[in-house]
Amino acid sequence: MNGKTIFISDLHLGLLEKDKEEKREEVLVDFLYSLESGVDALYILGDLFDYWFEYRRVIQKGYFRTFTALKHLTEKGVKIYYIIGNHDFLHRDFFHSYLGVEIIENAIDTKIYGKRFFLGHGDGLIKNDLGYKILKMIFRNRFIQWLFSLIHPDLGIAIAGSTSKHSREYTSVKDYGETDALFETAKTKIDEGFDYVIFGHSHIRLERTYKNGFYFNLGTWLQQPCYGVFEKDKFEILNWDGNG
Repeated sequence: MNGKTIFISDLHLGLLEKDKEEKREEVLVDFLYSLESGVDALYILGDLFDYWFEYRRVIQKGYFRTFTALKHLTEKGVKIYYIIGNHDFLHRDFFHSYLGVEIIENAIDTKIYGKRFFLGHGDGLIKNDLGYKILKMIFRNRFIQWLFSLIHPDLGIAIAGSTSKHSREYTSVKDYGETDALFETAKTKIDEGFDYVIFGHSHIRLERTYKNGFYFNLGTWLQQPCYGVFEKDKFEILNWDGNG
């Protein structure tokens, strides 16, 4: 073990115009290649894409450089875990079978260098968001996903993109109360014995201490490319400026 683990969230690739997306992907690819040495694992905490719907034999175009960089990392021995978010509608076997990335559908309890982490995108973990929890159950239902997969990919991906836009609009205007509801969720996890709770989803970059534990929200690359790093019993969020 080299003693360094990296975390990213909420890049929403595919959201902007083509020329802007090409520049954003170039930044991401440079970042990924910078992790090829000295890093044990990379955790992607959801919404790598603004929408993702994977057909059995069709993959969305436009992300070849990202796929290549992820494959390069796994071949170098970096473990990559992708906890899917609310914009990651359906993953099949592409990331696991072809890129070596482990896809995880729900938040996880894991140990990293002896510390207990609760890792998740953050969607569906807020107590007063019953409407979204129901919507999530519908989107994650395998039968409904199978029915959707019968639609021609050109139309299906267009619908997924539109649904993603409405989901983002809903999240951006949803009032979760005066306090950060994800922080309230994090407090309950720390009370359960977790040392660190790491989320994304809200697009609000935060660092909070509670009792003997820590809560971090990774923010979003739509505002500033950034990443979390856990090394030598210290977690911090750093900006990525292309120089490491």
